[in-house]
Amino acid sequence: MRFDLLSLNLVLAIAETRSITRGADREHLALAAASKRLSDLEARLGVSLFERRARGVEPTEAGRALVRHIRTLHASLHALESEVVEFSRGIKGHLRIVANPSAIAEHLPADLAAFAHAHPGIRISLDDLTSAEVQAAVATGRADVGIFVPPQHEAALDCRPYRQGELSVLVPTGHALARRKAVPFDALLDFDIVGLHLGAAVHEEMRERAQALGRTLNTRVQVHGFDAIAQLVEAGLGVAVLPAVVAARFARIFAVQSLRLDEPWARRPYLLAVRRQEVLPAVLQRFVDALCPPDHHAAAAHAPASDAPPAARQSPTRKRKSS
Repeated sequence: MRFDLLSLNLVLAIAETRSITRGADREHLALAAASKRLSDLEARLGVSLFERRARGVEPTEAGRALVRHIRTLHASLHALESEVVEFSRGIKGHLRIVANPSAIAEHLPADLAAFAHAHPGIRISLDDLTSAEVQAAVATGRADVGIFVPPQHEAALDCRPYRQGELSVLVPTGHALARRKAVPFDALLDFDIVGLHLGAAVHEEMRERAQALGRTLNTRVQVHGFDAIAQLVEAGLGVAVLPAVVAARFARIFAVQSLRLDEPWARRPYLLAVRRQEVLPAVLQRFVDALCPPDHHAAAAHAPASDAPPAARQSPTRKRKSS
């Protein structure tokens, strides 16, 4: 069965706008022509792709499956076009990387700099997403490689250990906890929390831990970005849990103090993920080998896991690490 790209783009536009009219406008088609293209495609496939409702249209299960494949196709076509065009400019490849903010703050910049220095002909783009969004972006082909905090949700990913991170507590100078060098998590639950937005790995971890203790996470403010968290903590709006290297940096800039989070789960792994395939493209394979050498991969495979639910996790031996 042959598909024409215009009809596939129309399906995607309708799915994203929830309207045949707006989808047709986005693809610069007359409404009658768009409706005929859609009905012809549904007839060829033998399924309905959309359900007509009072407020627009909603993709059916078959429609959602087709949309997923269209997005993957778009990502592949974009990668094909970008890579081929860049060869004419002396660029020998393009890596689309996504990572959660903690990985970017703790480890990724130095590794990207080393890779870029060793491979000057490879262009790198980097976006920060939540760990769940990182996995979805790689699984659907919108990114080539991702770095995130477990647990792994996407079965289509090939994941390997990247590095270890560590969490610390950030409190205002003069806070009731400021005299302590280390604090357990339950001590934080007596105070308001300043944290990242919903879906961020640190926030989800704290929420689960609080529930396991039968306590409530008193999240007072949620923001995008570690800088905003530090300034809100300095202003006295609450305490926060941040990557240790970030907390230490802010303690030198703002009127805040960094304390060790005295919990086994404060030390957590980062995973590097690519979409599972028989052979990785050469540029991607070089990047994976640079960040996760085979000997590093084998050693990390024996490291304690921390992606199980709170009640089921084992307590690994703590090894302090300056991140």
